[in-house]
Amino acid sequence: MTEHDYTKSIADALPPGYRFDEFEIQDVIQTTQTEIVYQAWDHQLERAIAIREFMPRALTVRSDDMRLILRGKQDHQAFSAGLTAFIKDARQLARFNHPNLVQVLRFWVQNETAYAATLFYNGITLAELHKIQPEAIDDEWIRRVLPMLCSGLSLLHRDGFVHRNLSLNSIQIQDNGMPLLLNFGISHPISGTPGDGANAQLQAGFAPLELYTNDLASQIGPWTDIYSLGAVLYTLVHGTCPPASVTRSIQDSCVTLSDNPPAGYSPALLRAIDKALALKPEDRPQSIAEFAALAEIYSGEPGEMAASKAPGTMLIPVEEAENDRRKTLWRRVQTPVQIAAGILVGVIAGALIFGSKPAALTDNPEATPAATAAPTATPVSTTPAGGLIARIYIRMNGANQLLVNGKPQKVVAAASGYAFLQLPAGKYDITLQSGSQTHTQSLSVSAPGTWLLNPQG
Repeated sequence: MTEHDYTKSIADALPPGYRFDEFEIQDVIQTTQTEIVYQAWDHQLERAIAIREFMPRALTVRSDDMRLILRGKQDHQAFSAGLTAFIKDARQLARFNHPNLVQVLRFWVQNETAYAATLFYNGITLAELHKIQPEAIDDEWIRRVLPMLCSGLSLLHRDGFVHRNLSLNSIQIQDNGMPLLLNFGISHPISGTPGDGANAQLQAGFAPLELYTNDLASQIGPWTDIYSLGAVLYTLVHGTCPPASVTRSIQDSCVTLSDNPPAGYSPALLRAIDKALALKPEDRPQSIAEFAALAEIYSGEPGEMAASKAPGTMLIPVEEAENDRRKTLWRRVQTPVQIAAGILVGVIAGALIFGSKPAALTDNPEATPAATAAPTATPVSTTPAGGLIARIYIRMNGANQLLVNGKPQKVVAAASGYAFLQLPAGKYDITLQSGSQTHTQSLSVSAPGTWLLNPQG
């Protein structure tokens, strides 16, 4: 692709080769009415990243020196409000440490607008998957993916934020099968009001009534995302999205799934979807935990899930001596068989969609990793370009001292209870020390991937 072809097809985009210090623009990934998302190369860390640019097309044009210029003085207030919201979103997202939320690396102001650099995620949107391979999405697939979506939303809600823009287009299914909540409109404060063009991006069929009017702004909460999640699931199950909520408020023609059950879907899931799509906020589940209970899925936090060595169920190892405890805990979650929650990875989902081979980390140090998650701390080790890098998430707390092959590491557990480091190819003993107690897990890295370790498990 030449620069001429590039600028001809996407006239407002930055050209390939444009540099932000160590970041070099390579291609356009996606464009919306308010943003352009680029694939870029980080020359310092030698890795692909994504860069979001705030670019409201209705309000601005690109000058020859790449700055954004307002179309008119009357657009200043709307542009400033949008720019402030963009920066606020980037700052908020950077606080989160969760593999199902986009990881923000940094943001900056330049060219009279703002940019946010994130990890680069390979995959397709749920809308694309539903269009090109609908047969891959069934009750079993939903029950593998849904707990991870719920876990990411639950983390947002616990911090007092809602996504507000959930749809099939704002969920990416990565190459390993893990869902990712894209940050188009993510993390607006619950106490905030729609307005300043906030509802201009609403997708009919997925947005509840309270997002359409300031009169209902006080009713925005976790149940707002639950309505949108219900609409996403309704679309996957029924084949078409539900009617727009404003239309339903006049005459509700939405098919009730539990009264007209499609073949192959559990009654509990269908009832939960119907409940989530209630027009009145107070009639919906009030929390992700309540919705998960209705759907009979597990939505707990990392470390609460019973450990298992069955392929594709999870990547947290457990010592052989704890077989009895493992069986007892497994019975508690036997209903949502083979579901992993939060950062517990849906490896089999990836296999069903993309043909990859499922695997799980067991006590066998030669086990193959099969997941991707977002790093959130400075790695303790890196390798040259082309080298193998393993991302390691280790369950620990502030009282633990982490050692790798006997060498202390300066890492701190995030709010999720996991510390992060990167290691090149090789064999490692991962040790946690707490007072006089020592727990060690052996690990052999022979291919790029991600491991979740719980040496104390």
